[in-house]
Amino acid sequence: MDNSLRGLNDASVAVMRRAYEHRRLRLLAEAVEQAHAEGHGYAWVQHADGTVDQEGAWHNTVVTVGKNVALDAFLAGSSYTVVGPYMGLISSVSYGAGPAAGDTMASHSGWTEAGNANAPTYSGNRKTCAWSAASSGSKALSAALSFGITSTGTVKGCFIVYFTGAVNTIDNTSGTLYSAGVFTGGDKSVVNTDTLNVSYTASM
Repeated sequence: MDNSLRGLNDASVAVMRRAYEHRRLRLLAEAVEQAHAEGHGYAWVQHADGTVDQEGAWHNTVVTVGKNVALDAFLAGSSYTVVGPYMGLISSVSYGAGPAAGDTMASHSGWTEAGNANAPTYSGNRKTCAWSAASSGSKALSAALSFGITSTGTVKGCFIVYFTGAVNTIDNTSGTLYSAGVFTGGDKSVVNTDTLNVSYTASM
């Protein structure tokens, strides 16, 4: 027996050992590096005359279902091919509490997608994300995505959908929502012929 424990009864020794083990586990937990998934980017509006305004950063919430798919692919996937990812816009129409960690493509009561039923509309479909190689724990779009606006409206933010079933069709609820967020620098008010440019970086 350790000399520091001599003279103590069994109950006292057990209490001391439990305290030591608790402290050891706490220190171990504090030393473990933790990964935190997040998304952030920059957005700006370019007008038909070439002028630029409404520039600002934005932050995305990486939702729970998006994290789950990423973790399964990272840590247990044997053959994974990404579908998408596709970026869509969040409209000010019927906007409520905004993006939340529990959101999914089929259920996000705090926000609606822009581009079809909800203004503003834009040309084409959701935009396909193309990425640069990951570096320093982050992976950024190789170029900003451009949305050619075709009507007047207000854009609150953006979202990204990927994985099985994901498509670039506006208002489609298939696939897995990876992240969603609003422009921290303020809403983007746009009109026909404007271009909304959005950059994005995923980090962990």
